[in-house]
Amino acid sequence: MDKKQKIVVIGAGPVGSLAALYAASRGNDVEIYELRGDLRDPSTTPLNFTKSINLALSERGLNAMRNAGQPKLIDHVLSATIPMRGRMIHGKRPNGELYEDAQDYDIHGRAILAIDRGGLNKRLLDILEAMPNVTFFFNHKLTGADFKKNRAWFEVRDGSSSKDQRPQEIEIDFDLMIGADGAHSAVRYHLMKYTRMDYKQEYIDTLWCEFQIQPKETAADAPLNSKFVISPNHLHIWPGKEFMFIAIPSDDGSFTCTLFAPAAFYAHLESDASGSLIPPFFDKYFPGVTNLIPPEELIASFHKNPHLPLINIKCKPYHFSSSAVIVGDAAHAMVPFYGQGMNAGLEDVRILFDILDKHARMDELNTTTDAASTRERALNEYSTVRVQDAHAINDLALQNYVEMRASVLSPAYRFRKWLEEGLSKYFPGLGWQTKYSRVSFGNERYSEVVAKSEHQGRVLTKVLMGVIGAPVLAGVVAGVAVIYMRYKKAMDIGFKAAMGSVDSMVELMTM
Repeated sequence: MDKKQKIVVIGAGPVGSLAALYAASRGNDVEIYELRGDLRDPSTTPLNFTKSINLALSERGLNAMRNAGQPKLIDHVLSATIPMRGRMIHGKRPNGELYEDAQDYDIHGRAILAIDRGGLNKRLLDILEAMPNVTFFFNHKLTGADFKKNRAWFEVRDGSSSKDQRPQEIEIDFDLMIGADGAHSAVRYHLMKYTRMDYKQEYIDTLWCEFQIQPKETAADAPLNSKFVISPNHLHIWPGKEFMFIAIPSDDGSFTCTLFAPAAFYAHLESDASGSLIPPFFDKYFPGVTNLIPPEELIASFHKNPHLPLINIKCKPYHFSSSAVIVGDAAHAMVPFYGQGMNAGLEDVRILFDILDKHARMDELNTTTDAASTRERALNEYSTVRVQDAHAINDLALQNYVEMRASVLSPAYRFRKWLEEGLSKYFPGLGWQTKYSRVSFGNERYSEVVAKSEHQGRVLTKVLMGVIGAPVLAGVVAGVAVIYMRYKKAMDIGFKAAMGSVDSMVELMTM
């Protein structure tokens, strides 16, 4: 993409901002159109009408920002993050005692990073604002697009029109429009008029509502860690099998919390306007939460904050000709249970521009090829490559909801995690990793992660059947709890002995 082009980005969230940054760093003229006002303005209505949304930033998102052509971006972003090295599972023992059980994400000590969505967005927008070839258009609603003529129309909603007047409409042209305008994307809506797009949208039977754990009252100059009432370096989970409550740290000492539950449970809690059902519900299913959030605050938050649905969207292709492409939630909105929604969107941007750059280099010596033809081939490759991986992470996110609300309590799940992490640490030559580590701490294609994880599952079944004397699989599952408890402590002091012959293990691993 050596020739200067006009790139229009719809959506000024983190994914759209990064797309604009990639485009501007290549010398293009970039215009960013956002339906809302300036997202850095506290008066602007936030995403989903919630006060704060905390996100989990992992390697894919960081890698995308590393390659944005702004050396200071990573340091700027990392300064506002809190490392979370694992999950902290909360529960109650049969004797009534509350407990916390830490489950590290990674045996090698790697962590995901909690970051405030607004803080990340602000940092990206500040960098963009300083670039001379970037122009912002806030309060602009995309109302139409002609992707054959590369024209688009917007309503200007900045308050300049009176109540009796229709909003002013403007018309623009562009070389490429990048749609990063979320799950209910206007760009995708107009794109579907020009390309034969397969589209699937589903809502899972789960609603979510936001709560807050307030920080401790400390001196103004007290260190940040002293403000947290529970560990700031974990994603806290109260698993309820059918539902769950989670808490993610914020950089002011508070925790942003979310209740995920089927709609029927929300309807039950809503049935009493006084909120009297809410504290007992939390005490029964999320023990200890009412010690962290006073009952009156739980009730107030439940009634004040919206009860929002969770949507899963798959579509293909992601582009039309040389003129339009969608990224992030506009292309593959997913449920939040793998913490990959934003990371996958940021990775979309990196992969898209890597492919655009590759085709530009391939055609730079071909004087008969114009920029539009080059871009069309690049966008076609992007759709071909990315759809498979986006569908894979959408499926993984759905599956991980079961893991977070139920499987984390399962001895079978914990045994496999312990076994795979041990193999990763003590037999690195086997290339063994947990699925979570591959997704969150690497940049392998999502579809390849799924394939490798399924292969490891098949191998583990063979190993367990061989080690235990090839009983029926039901017998293996029944014995997992005993095996896990017996060998857990052996991981660091005798993993090789616990696993038996190394030669036999390697032979099984390579089958």
